[in-house]
Parts: sequence; structure tokens; C-alpha cells
Amino acid sequence: MIDMKRYAALLRGINISGKNEISMPELKSCFIEHGYSDVHTYLNSGNVVFSIDEDDEILLADRIKTMIKERFGLDIPVFVILQEELKDILTKAPPWWGTDDKAVYDNLIFVLPFSTPEIAAEKIGEPTEGLERVSLYKNVIFWSFDRMKYTKSNWWKKTASAGIGEMLTIRTANTIKKIVEI
Repeated sequence: MIDMKRYAALLRGINISGKNEISMPELKSCFIEHGYSDVHTYLNSGNVVFSIDEDDEILLADRIKTMIKERFGLDIPVFVILQEELKDILTKAPPWWGTDDKAVYDNLIFVLPFSTPEIAAEKIGEPTEGLERVSLYKNVIFWSFDRMKYTKSNWWKKTASAGIGEMLTIRTANTIKKIVEI
């Protein structure tokens, strides 16, 4: 028998500018109805923390994607990660990432399983010197940029562009820190 494991599911591109709308209470109910336990949602951007006796993140992501398509009629990418792995990733953050500096905006980019951080970074290109920083680790990219000059940053312009945005889902440092605590 497999022990219950704690996961975070990150849904890409929901509840953004009135598109791909999913109510978080309905999403939570959907997870519970499909056998997930201790389910919590965080914010309105598709962050779900849950427990299940499964040990295959790819299989879980596929199941959740199918569940969302059947229940809500949306075909959206889903990234699933063990909560323990997420905690480990945060311990490997570069010293410039996730600080209290309000002039800097810190994000964690999750690269969906069909790609790699190296491929994503190559497609996006070099970060704009003096405005943004990136660091690759496992299946994520730590990314920070100057809040006041974000429109001048290379990565800001390209992370949502065609051919790149589909391979990523992005969360702020504060969101990730909260998901780890749930």
C-alpha cells in the first residue's frame, strides 16, 4: 500500500482577465468528489493542495486535467509537484530571490514535463542586464525583475508568448511560500 502524499497542483491560465473561469469552491469539490483528500485552494489562480495515495506526478496531472475538462469544459495544462519537493526547491533558491525587497518582483517558473528549464530559457533568451535575474534548478526557473521597469525586461515580454507560454506556469514567491505551508 502506498502512503498518502501531499501534492500541489498548479493550473495554468485560469481566472485571468475573465477567461477560463473556475470557482475555487467548485474546484475543491471536484477534487474531493474524485477521491482527493485534505483539499485546499489558494487564491483564485488555480493552486490546489491535496493528499492522495499516488506517487506519479505525471499521471496525477493527466487525471486532474481530464477531470477539469469533464467538469468545467476547459482544456488547460496542469503541473503537479510533491509538496516536499517544493519545499526542497525553495531551500535551493538563489540569495537574491524571495527577499523582502519591494522593488523586486520574484516568480518561480514551473516548466511543464514535456519541456525543460534549459529549453525554455533558450527560447526566451538572455535576461535583461540590470533588470532581471534567472537561475535554473531541476524543473523550475527562479526569476526576479525590477517592478518599475518590468516592461523593458526580455523575460516579461516573452514568458506569455506563443511557443513559450504553453510550456510554463508561473507563481509568485509569496504564493509558493504559502502553498508549502498549507
